[in-house]
Amino acid sequence: MSIKFDTQPKLENSLVLLIPLTENHFEKLFEVSSDPEIWEQHPAKERAKLGGFRKFFDEAIQSKAAFLIIDQKSNEVIGTSRYKLSSESEKAIEIGWTFLAKKYWGGLYNKKIKELMLAHAFKTFEIILFYIAKENYRSRKAVEKLGGKQIVKIANKKLEIRPSPSVIYAIEKSEGLLV
Repeated sequence: MSIKFDTQPKLENSLVLLIPLTENHFEKLFEVSSDPEIWEQHPAKERAKLGGFRKFFDEAIQSKAAFLIIDQKSNEVIGTSRYKLSSESEKAIEIGWTFLAKKYWGGLYNKKIKELMLAHAFKTFEIILFYIAKENYRSRKAVEKLGGKQIVKIANKKLEIRPSPSVIYAIEKSEGLLV
């Protein structure tokens, strides 16, 4: 089945602007990514270095589903996030690969970014998935604050296992699809 979903719309609110990620954004986004503390709880710590970030960035560009995140007040590049269609269910889409500059942690920014992405995705999908490294407690807590529930199945179908140990969270549009 071919799902019609715009994976890179322009999304914005008074706090942030999400625009399609392009090759022109590499340097500014690498400046944000080069802080090793961002990757402290993530298995891909090499993303703080040029080679590791280049691989991450190239995959984001190839996905045709990644965003550059800009602070509306300062016009500063603050991070990235992206969508990925789910291979397990046509009712689900994944949000992930998100990172933000440290000074944007713990406040409204992640919540407002995810609210934009969730609202857009819920126009087409019933379930939003988040695969998070088991040891990434900051990201796990952030998704839990959004209402994410830890799951292992959708409609009795076991979800894909990732190479690194991860937990799967979901936010559903309506109750009853998650197990």
